[in-house]
Amino acid sequence: MSGGAARIPPLPRAEWSPQLAEFISGYRSAVRSDGPEEERQSGANLLGTLARHPALAKAFLTFSGHLLSGGSLSVAHRELLVLRVAHVRRCDYEWAQHVILAEKAGVRPEEIARIPDGPDAPGWPPFERALLSAVDELLADGAVSGGTWKALAAEFDDRQLMDVVFTVGAYELVAMALRSFGVRPEPALVPYLPGYEDAHRP
Repeated sequence: MSGGAARIPPLPRAEWSPQLAEFISGYRSAVRSDGPEEERQSGANLLGTLARHPALAKAFLTFSGHLLSGGSLSVAHRELLVLRVAHVRRCDYEWAQHVILAEKAGVRPEEIARIPDGPDAPGWPPFERALLSAVDELLADGAVSGGTWKALAAEFDDRQLMDVVFTVGAYELVAMALRSFGVRPEPALVPYLPGYEDAHRP
């Protein structure tokens, strides 16, 4: 879904219950990154949309919180996974938010630009190629292939391998929700949307 109004508009913050507001505040404090760009990752429209279903919001954000602040993957590796999911599932909102997180984690601009080209693009080190291959295999086949698993297991322990699969699955779900509900990017995310730089090049 692209353009137009949201199918499920975000619930204004003033209409959240005190309990939900407290829960979401705690979630944001646990997962946010420090720095002047924080508002770019506010996720206000997604959180406001989830606020229309408080029980679902609490359950999902608890899980999301593990991936963002309690998981065993490095932030850079996690963001490579999420950005590949966002590209394959054509989720512009997810892409924009996680470009910012990837940049903060030290993922180089040329690496971010190469993610849409996939694991076979020239320039990927073997391990990062395996991470991107895992995303493509999970999204296409529902399982990591034997060869990719072996490559990942050479460096990752069992918890990290589990977090790879759950990260891909979680962010595929987020992409489905964002696109199906028509969640719109906050203004500060717009410059990070795919194609924005090309469209605004002098």
